[in-house]
Amino acid sequence: MKQKIVIKVAMYHDKCRSKALKIAVGGSGVESAALTGEGKDQVEVVGDGIDSVKLTRRLRKKVARAELVSVAEAKPAESKADDAPAPPPVMGFLPPPCYGLPQNYHCCEVVEPMYGSPCTIL
Repeated sequence: MKQKIVIKVAMYHDKCRSKALKIAVGGSGVESAALTGEGKDQVEVVGDGIDSVKLTRRLRKKVARAELVSVAEAKPAESKADDAPAPPPVMGFLPPPCYGLPQNYHCCEVVEPMYGSPCTIL
């Protein structure tokens, strides 16, 4: 049974947010994790067989104050794309691999000095 878990975590900057997402994704059975809420302060985890209490404790220990908000059965997403026909493929211009770089630019050529390093600080 897929379940959707929402945990509110006190996150004040981007480093805390990325750390919380890494911890949430690292759990067993996790299929997806996302930041939700008004101030991106809630971690929403969807998966099968996730231990919500263990995940909350881990977030408390590693990140900051965490509170389990809800645990519910995940509803399958209803896609309206199946009803509508797919748009035809668009044929267009593909830029060359080094688009925007000078034509004489060589990124793989390395020239080593003949008598050692020219750096005298070493």
